[in-house]
Order: sequence, then C-alpha cells, then structure tokens
Amino acid sequence: MFRSGYRGLFAFPSSLSRRANPWSIALIAVAFVVALPVLVVFAHIAMPTDGVWQHLASTVLGRYLNNTFWLVVTVGLGTLVIGTGTAWLVVMCRFPGKRLFEWALLLPLAVPTYVIAYAYTDFLQFAGPLQSLLRETFGWGYGDYYFPNIRSLGGAATVITLVLYPYVYLLARASFLEQSVCVLDVGRTLGRGP
Repeated sequence: MFRSGYRGLFAFPSSLSRRANPWSIALIAVAFVVALPVLVVFAHIAMPTDGVWQHLASTVLGRYLNNTFWLVVTVGLGTLVIGTGTAWLVVMCRFPGKRLFEWALLLPLAVPTYVIAYAYTDFLQFAGPLQSLLRETFGWGYGDYYFPNIRSLGGAATVITLVLYPYVYLLARASFLEQSVCVLDVGRTLGRGP
C-alpha cells in the first residue's frame, strides 16, 4: 500500500495525467500560489527595465546582499545557541521554575514576527516609552547616554533571533528527551559529565 502511494507521488507526467486526483490538483495549486511571488520577481528580470537593475546593482544591491548575509549568519547562530542551550538546560538540569520555563520559552511563537518587530521598535526607539522614561527620570538629554539603536542590523538580528529560537528549542528539546539515559550513565562511569 505504501509503495504504490510512493510511486504515485513521484510518477512521471504521463502517468500523472492519467490519474489526476483532486489532491494532486490541490497540491499543485497551493505550490503555484506559494511560488507566485518568486515567479513574479523572475518575470521582472526578463522585462525591459531601462537600466533599473544596473542602477540597483551600482547603488544598493551590494549593501543589501551584505546585510542579508550577516543577518542570516547572526540569526542562525543566535537561534542555535539560545534554542539549543535553553533546551539542554530545561531537559538536563533541575532548577526552580523548570516546568514554567519548559512552556514559557515557547511564548514567542504566539505572536507573529512582524508584530513583535513593531512592538520592540516602538518600545525601544528614541521616542519610545523606555528611553522617554530614562530621560525624564534622570534628566538626560539627547547624547547624554548610550542606548543601542534598535533600527540597525544588530537590532533586527536580535529581534528576529528572539522570535525564531523557539523552533530550534522545540526540535532540540525533543531530541534531548529522546536521548538514551544509558549514554549518560556510560559517560558518568568514564568520569565525564552530561
């Protein structure tokens, strides 16, 4: 039963056209809708643009590619460290509030990324409530104190990391829970820790 479904899924177009079922048609339609933005971008490459691509390449494309590269690297490393580290701590260690942290670490999944980005930007910017409170409390003016710029590459990487680490946390936690206790016991007999 499984093998026939497996062959039908990866069949050649000739056999696919003979057995077009509603699920296959729905799958192709959803894949087309998801791929539509990418297809539109590729379609614009083929259209005459009167030097728009050359202008973008000479002015901003290098900076955009550089920012994208560093954003991917920092967010990837940040989510790996935070997600794996918190999962290991929650699974391997005993501490007060452990049961609370097991589920509280998933809370960033409850809010869409763009909402959290707007909220953090509004809260942490110069005119936001946090910096306004600091200026009112201590009588500081512009330039009297240092506050990291949230509207920067580092600010974006921090916010995106804090939103995306729960995906790594979920996978790492499940992996650590499935780990055999025998491996830890053998490590202890050899004088090693967890």
